[in-house]
Amino acid sequence: MKSYDVAIIGSGPGGYVAAIRCAQLGMKTAIIEKYSTLGGTCLNVGCIPSKALLSSSHHYEEATKHFEDHGIEIPGEIKVNLEKMIGRKQAVVDQTTGGIDFLMKKNNIDVFEGLGSFIDATHIKIEGKDAQDIEAKKIIIATGSKPSNLPFITLDKERVITSTEALKLKEIPKHLIIIGGGVIGLELGQVYRRLGAEVTVIEYMDRILPTMDAGLSKELNKVFKKAKCKMMLSHKVQSVERNGEEVVVKAENKKGEVVEFKGDYCLVSVGRKPYTAGLNLEAAGVKMNDRGQIDVNDHLQTSTSNIYAIGDVIKGAMLAHKAEEEGTFVAETLAGQKPHIDYNLIPGVVYTWPEVAAVGKTEEELKADNVAYKVGQFPFRALGRARASGDIDGFVKILADKTTDEVLGVHMIGARCADLIAEAVTAMEFRASAEDISRMSHAHPTFAEAVKEAALAATDDRALHV
Repeated sequence: MKSYDVAIIGSGPGGYVAAIRCAQLGMKTAIIEKYSTLGGTCLNVGCIPSKALLSSSHHYEEATKHFEDHGIEIPGEIKVNLEKMIGRKQAVVDQTTGGIDFLMKKNNIDVFEGLGSFIDATHIKIEGKDAQDIEAKKIIIATGSKPSNLPFITLDKERVITSTEALKLKEIPKHLIIIGGGVIGLELGQVYRRLGAEVTVIEYMDRILPTMDAGLSKELNKVFKKAKCKMMLSHKVQSVERNGEEVVVKAENKKGEVVEFKGDYCLVSVGRKPYTAGLNLEAAGVKMNDRGQIDVNDHLQTSTSNIYAIGDVIKGAMLAHKAEEEGTFVAETLAGQKPHIDYNLIPGVVYTWPEVAAVGKTEEELKADNVAYKVGQFPFRALGRARASGDIDGFVKILADKTTDEVLGVHMIGARCADLIAEAVTAMEFRASAEDISRMSHAHPTFAEAVKEAALAATDDRALHV
């Protein structure tokens, strides 16, 4: 029987990063993955493929709607070759997952293909291609999550689909109905709206992106409505039925009326849930909470001291970069180091266009906690760079403590906000004040100037360009 210092079950961003860091720190490491490719949901059917399609569809939209404004004329009709677009997406996925294979070899990490389950707290049974039992002193559970569903919906994965199937459709939907106005639904909705599909988003709450700052939700809702997406907020889905090539969705609006929607595809995007099936956690004494998450302490230890859990299977936001931080955290903890994670400073991003990004507290949270705060906000349309590129939608909002001026939250929607949010994370990690940011020189003309101007606005309301 092969023996290891650490074995990781699951090879998503949390699992493979944990494996690499453990190996870097001198531990003999193994990783177990039930699928034939490494990278988990994120690399195979999540973050990476969706961004590839978002990029391709963005290029198409630019060519059909905006190139002429820039003096670029393309003779003839511009067409979408969906098969080629999906093929490019898959090539990006293959290259990325292949990169993880290389990293495993580079770091001398043993990879086992098969379903890993606990025999006891230090032994794992692997069933599948590399079937065998292995032993490990420490074990990290990193099995991620899978799409959630509503109990009355039957997912046939043909017309009533999850995000996995939406990433490999053979045709552009005529009318795509999306249940859920969260990150995944909005991103995929924008992809297919750009390609010509009619899109209807049905959201139970009174706004899209309900966990983010309300100002961001309102602004992105405007963007989607401008793109002629139907945004049906405060609607409770009651039934989803497929009749041949048609899907009928019935929902109750806030007046109590039942409204009917008909489309050829229905994407069910109501969140994700921890994936622990087949792990046989009971054999190792690992306990879960009533939400199906694995219970961990501040060191990410489970109820069995030599077993740790990270990523989507534990509490907290289901984000690839959160899982990565936790993977590194556990590896360094096992090596006797003293790592830390500030969960308040893990940013959230929506990769629509304009992009949406946030870190820290929302206005709603500050109000609920009775924190006295001030607001500085600056619109993208006031930026020279935004006007030059034609990306004028959105704003940057900075929330700062009213007494100390410490930045408590940064919320932005606009071009390149997925990258701009890192400036806010850095500033908040060093507990910067709004004035600190306002006194930093930002290159001109850039989108980043919006961050400086928002900080100026939060500092005695002295933004320069509005």
